[in-house]
Amino acid sequence: MKEFRAPAPDDPRTPIERMRAGDWYIADDPEIQKAFRAALEAMARFAAQYPTDPEGAQEILREVLGTLGDGAHVRAPLHVDYGSQLHIGPGTFVNFGLTALDVVDIRIGAHCQLGPNIQLLTPVHPLEPEPRRAGWEGAEPITIGDNVWIGGGAIICPGVSIGENAVIGAGSVVTRDVPANHLAVGSPARTLREI
Repeated sequence: MKEFRAPAPDDPRTPIERMRAGDWYIADDPEIQKAFRAALEAMARFAAQYPTDPEGAQEILREVLGTLGDGAHVRAPLHVDYGSQLHIGPGTFVNFGLTALDVVDIRIGAHCQLGPNIQLLTPVHPLEPEPRRAGWEGAEPITIGDNVWIGGGAIICPGVSIGENAVIGAGSVVTRDVPANHLAVGSPARTLREI
């Protein structure tokens, strides 16, 4: 867990710049809220278009997401904080209901398969009650290697990296890194064996 340290008073960065760097920021800053509302509107357009034109709806995602690789397909609904920090590699399939809280980068590799209702969670909050009450947040990136299969309902916690070809069992809560070519299951997820 990241230790809370308020930014120095002379830190020249804006709250959104601090947020994107994973440093502590105030979540209800007007600039951050404007970006959040824009992402909500884009995801509503995506969800509305998807039932009648799934391929055309992917174009909405190309405008909003940091990256949507060639041949990648995302089913609606998709829930993001900002979209710009979510990167989905080529040939990756994302089933219904992905929640990707992309305060910082979430990088999903090529040819991955993500089951329904997966949560990719980058935000962290102070353990201390006063800064938490004041609205401070931080974040840690998530990285998912190529050819990873994540079963439905899995939760990937802040700062986790999953190596290429790994498999994450349905409903698992992944709190630590998973090596390449391994199967991990459970809550908290444990690496069971090499694949």
